[in-house]
Amino acid sequence: MGIINYATFIVASFLFIISPGIDTVFILNKSIAQGHKAGLYATLGITTGVLVHTTLAAFGLSLILAQSAMAFSIIKYAGAAYLIGMGITKLFAGGNMIKQDGQTPLVSTRKTYVSAVFTNVLNPKVAIFFLAFFPQFIRPEYIHSARPFIFLGITYAVMGLLWLLVLTFFAGSFSVKLKNSPLIGTWLNKFSAIAFVLMGIKIAFTKR
Repeated sequence: MGIINYATFIVASFLFIISPGIDTVFILNKSIAQGHKAGLYATLGITTGVLVHTTLAAFGLSLILAQSAMAFSIIKYAGAAYLIGMGITKLFAGGNMIKQDGQTPLVSTRKTYVSAVFTNVLNPKVAIFFLAFFPQFIRPEYIHSARPFIFLGITYAVMGLLWLLVLTFFAGSFSVKLKNSPLIGTWLNKFSAIAFVLMGIKIAFTKR
């Protein structure tokens, strides 16, 4: 497969995966507000996004993103606008993350999944990360082959999936407590909204 230092790749990937970021905030927000099912579909969406980035890196499309200022800017500002828009919508919607009647807000699983995919795919830092990180574990003579990128990408995606499922389980369980504490739910809703806006701004000012 042309892979070197695979054990090191797994350790390094795990450290990156557990580091809090946009994906983590998105999963926690969906899981706490809407329960395990929403968190599961959000996790699947994020994982799909990782596989999209893997495909782009494998076939050299991420290289275009890394070398083209215009392409990078388009993806960057699209991702920033998406996150900021999501945050503003949540902020002005107000209210508790969990309805006071004890029911979670109804959001289609399809919408949750698609939102998660866009959250990950429209983050140019993920594409640049894959392009910069993966080649360190690929033999030079295999660097132009898609196979090692795909193998490493699938490994990374599986590890990320398992970690996000753990977050989903514990966060989903926490949503039960929020049903009995409207005030906490209201503040968490505002906090998550502000977090999305700040992350969108951070992406907007990201430099290659």
